[in-house]
Formats: sequence, structure tokens, C-alpha cells
Amino acid sequence: QVQLVESGGGLVQYGGSLTLSCAASGSSFNINTMGWYRQAPGKQRELVATVGKGGSTNYADSVKGRFTISRDNAKNTVFLQMNSLKTEDTAVYYCNAAGLLVLIPPRPFIYWGQGTQVTVSS
Repeated sequence: QVQLVESGGGLVQYGGSLTLSCAASGSSFNINTMGWYRQAPGKQRELVATVGKGGSTNYADSVKGRFTISRDNAKNTVFLQMNSLKTEDTAVYYCNAAGLLVLIPPRPFIYWGQGTQVTVSS
């Protein structure tokens, strides 16, 4: 089992910044990809950004140049630095981790955090 705990959400003014963190805990697991997704009211959950174990990143077009994803592999933690926030960034942000449980045979997993609210005021 892997647990993901997010922190760092809140209320920020248009143009402001926030940093989200997500720490994975548990036992006997190897995480390959970590990422952030978001879901605004009345909309489907969408990809924000992902980062591979080697540091390769992928961003939604809507956040490129404003958001930066990074991770600390030693601490199984992923970060999302959000700058130049817009009202349309308002959503619940979910952390995601995908990898393998160290079992015989290894078992792939995908886990989600509980979500953290980000609200950008105009």
C-alpha cells in the first residue's frame, strides 16, 4: 500500500504563487511517475504535469511556462511550483503516483491523494 499526502493548497490572488507538495509513504514500493492532476467544478479531471524518476517532465499546454514540477526521489515527494496563477487555475489538485509494489511477482499500482483546493481570486 502507498499513501499520498498533499499539502500547500489555499487561496491566492490573481498573479500570485503557490507550491504544492505530495509525499508518498508506505512500504516496499518503487515509484516511476509522479504527477499532478486537477478538477474544476463541473469539469473532468485533467493532467497538469508529470515527472518521471529520471526527471523527465510533461506539462499541460495551459500551464507551460507558469508551473514547474519537480521531485525528490529520496523522499518520494513531488512538488508543483505554480506562478502567475489565473482564476482558471482554480480547482482541486490531486497528486498521483504510479509504480510497482515490491511483491513476487511485482504488482503495478496507481494511487491518488485526497486532493487539495487551490482557489485563485480575481
